[in-house]
Amino acid sequence: MQKAFVLGAGLGTRLQPLTGQLPKPLVPVFGRPLIEFAFEHLARAGVREFVVNTHHHAGEYGARFPDGRYRDLPVTFRHEPVLLETGGGIDNVADLLGGAPFVVYNGDILTDLPLAPLFEAHAASGRPVTLALRSAGPAAHVAFDAAGGRVTDIRGLCGTGDPGACQFTGIYACDPEFLGRLYHGQKHSVIPVFLELVGEGLLGGALLDGGDWWDLGTREAYLDAHRAIARSPFPRYLGADAESWQKNASAGADIDPGAQVDAASHVGDGARVGAGASLKNTIVWEGGKVQDGASLDRCVVRRGHCASGALDGADP
Repeated sequence: MQKAFVLGAGLGTRLQPLTGQLPKPLVPVFGRPLIEFAFEHLARAGVREFVVNTHHHAGEYGARFPDGRYRDLPVTFRHEPVLLETGGGIDNVADLLGGAPFVVYNGDILTDLPLAPLFEAHAASGRPVTLALRSAGPAAHVAFDAAGGRVTDIRGLCGTGDPGACQFTGIYACDPEFLGRLYHGQKHSVIPVFLELVGEGLLGGALLDGGDWWDLGTREAYLDAHRAIARSPFPRYLGADAESWQKNASAGADIDPGAQVDAASHVGDGARVGAGASLKNTIVWEGGKVQDGASLDRCVVRRGHCASGALDGADP
């Protein structure tokens, strides 16, 4: 797979108020925009070019990637003035994806699951689409015939009576044929297209149970992911370099020597943590401030905000 389409246009409603300042794929995870984890994950799997759709706070993407590149790899942004949903979003960038297989990757997930088995299963199947699945998860609604490598139902909508037991990860490999099945020029979800493929026996699947996977759709999930990552090396595809992606402070952070910042917390560039402050599972975004003596537990201090006193599960 040489190209990837990373979905970046969602409103991030469930993650409000954090997405009041940034689109969800740019929300920082240990100081790096979430989308950089997607880019790195895909690049390590052989992807060499990225396409991203934008809508909410679209200008923030240009500020983060002013030269249109991630490391040495090109990133093309295409703005959606009106949201087109997943199917419409893919259709809107069909000209950028070309005539070769490509991978679609939801911009609001954080994972280090192995991608090579997905790409291999897709190439071997001859099907237009192959979904990356996990055998368990918080929304296990996909019915999967493992022996045939085929999805047989989604949420029971195909009338099989099988409610499904697999989690769809938001990652899928596609052949160019899939683009011709989308509803050209229309706002639409990709799910109806998937259901049509299920009916024809043409929706593939691959179980990828290695690594970790999170949907960072809520504030609680965002903080939980930081706490889980702090307990083990992540992302695993970096090998020994994984620790460099989970430091609890960016190089430009200003942390008083008398402050305490635990491993599940992070202080971003240009952020200030005052003397005697204590941070537990707390994320201070770039430009955030924590006053002297503040005690924060499971808090998010956004850009331009200042935290003081004792806060537990509440943001300033």
